[in-house]
Amino acid sequence: MMKPMFAPWRMTYIKSEKPDGCVFCKDSIRSDDLVLLEGESAFVMLNRYPYISGHLMIIPFRHVREIEDLHPAEKMEIFDLIDISVRSLKEAMQPQGFNIGMNLGKAAGAGVDDHLHAHVIPRWGGDTNFMSTVGNTRVIPEDLFKTRDSLRPCFKKYYQED
Repeated sequence: MMKPMFAPWRMTYIKSEKPDGCVFCKDSIRSDDLVLLEGESAFVMLNRYPYISGHLMIIPFRHVREIEDLHPAEKMEIFDLIDISVRSLKEAMQPQGFNIGMNLGKAAGAGVDDHLHAHVIPRWGGDTNFMSTVGNTRVIPEDLFKTRDSLRPCFKKYYQED
């Protein structure tokens, strides 16, 4: 039997008018409150709806759907930002492993399928517990903005080193 989980803060979102536009494009409806770093052609931001604390996305500025449409410089910077993301997460959160990848297309699980992005997800032994399996619920153990504040200095440090 499915058990209820009360999340009264979601009602504001549910009742709100949903704006048109891309959540990743700077000149559209992107919110910068979770952006950790902006490079030359791509940026890093925390996922507003994470699988776990520290779930990051690396996103090209250009609105591109297909990986083959990325310019060589964009591909290089995305990979460099994945590297900086891993180093920053290691320093700030001490994960024991990582999931890194892209979901290309709705059929592959992309929530935003028309603006390509990579995911960097820190992992710890036991971070998926009975809540995901039995309760069909994810437990995010840290506030997004606390995570953001702990990661920003690391991103600044590692971006300046490169």
